[in-house]
Amino acid sequence: MTTTPLYHEDGYLKGSSGRVLAHTPEGGLVVDQSVFYPTGGGQPGDSGTVEWHGDTISIATTVKGETAGQVVLVPAEPGALPPVGTKVTQVLDWDRRYRHMRVHTALHLLSVVIPLPVTGGSIGAEKGRLDFNMPDAPGDKARIEAQLNEIIDRDLPVAEDWITDAELEARPEMVKTMSVKPPMGAGRVRLIRIGEGDEQVDLQPCGGTHVARTSEIGRVRLGKIEKKGRQNRRVNLHLDD
Repeated sequence: MTTTPLYHEDGYLKGSSGRVLAHTPEGGLVVDQSVFYPTGGGQPGDSGTVEWHGDTISIATTVKGETAGQVVLVPAEPGALPPVGTKVTQVLDWDRRYRHMRVHTALHLLSVVIPLPVTGGSIGAEKGRLDFNMPDAPGDKARIEAQLNEIIDRDLPVAEDWITDAELEARPEMVKTMSVKPPMGAGRVRLIRIGEGDEQVDLQPCGGTHVARTSEIGRVRLGKIEKKGRQNRRVNLHLDD
């Protein structure tokens, strides 16, 4: 009983039908296909509503199930759940998700203009951050911000690609994160490509959701650059709107 990840098939899908496969002991819903993205890779789980037969429950977040391949929708409050087998309608909190997509893609570009190993990161609806293996703070924050916005303004396409586990193992330089390795074992790994041909600026493993073109990110600004340990610097990024 696995869940089809509709958020990978179409990151702009705002709603979908689905069927309840199971209830978790904690009161969550396992569905056969999910428009809701589950928490992972620094990106928060999606929220929204589930509707069935005139009833509605609010979904506070979405997580991965204990069984590999399952997605669990977590209600905001305990209450009656649609029975197993019920056909439901999923409605995404699209504004929140879209801002996550913009921030997530912007952070990929931040790892381009600061080409250092990434030690951590997180994504929010207003801002995000990456932690870098960076012993010394960058000398010119304004220059980094200008470079980042210049790439965004180029309106580069953002697309997914796939690579086999073996191909990724042969190209370790594609993995920018030091502490978190991309999920392997299913035979292939999803990649996010920004730009194409001579205009390609980034290609790295990622399971999150992204905008279709860099111009959708809008203008961004860099916030604080904080020291987090002897070797680490945290770079904060904010959406301007």
